Formats: sequence, structure tokens, C-alpha cells
Amino acid sequence: MTYKYDREADAIYISLGDAPYAYGKDIDNERRIDYAADGTPIGVEMTCVSAGVEVENLPQSAEIVKLLEKLHIRVYA
Repeated sequence: MTYKYDREADAIYISLGDAPYAYGKDIDNERRIDYAADGTPIGVEMTCVSAGVEVENLPQSAEIVKLLEKLHIRVYA
């Protein structure tokens, strides 16, 4: 699991796999999941992270929580 954190944009992108991007789905205004053609989640984008992030309905949420906590980003279950 790798990530790109942009403090200026207040956003983080967490890569979950290396398959090519096929499509994405917005969960809400601050969260989006990207998928490979076979439906496998390959990435998660979250914005407004300085206010904390919601991890409900995210793939690999336990691993994402660990990463966000390391980065001192508040997590809401």
C-alpha cells in the first residue's frame, strides 16, 4: 500500500493495487474509490483530510486506518 499526500490540496490518494484504472465511484463528496476492469479496488482518494476522514465502506479499511494514524490524520469509524 502506497500513498500520495498533498497538504496544499488537503487530499490523500492511497494505492491498493497496480492494475490499470478502469473506472471510479464517488462514495460521497470527500471519498472516491478507483477500480480495475474486473471490479477490484485499486485506489482510494480522500479530500478534506485535515478535518478527519470516514473509513466506513472503504476497501482494506483496517490497513487504511493504520496508515492514516501514522500520518496523524483523524479517523472516524
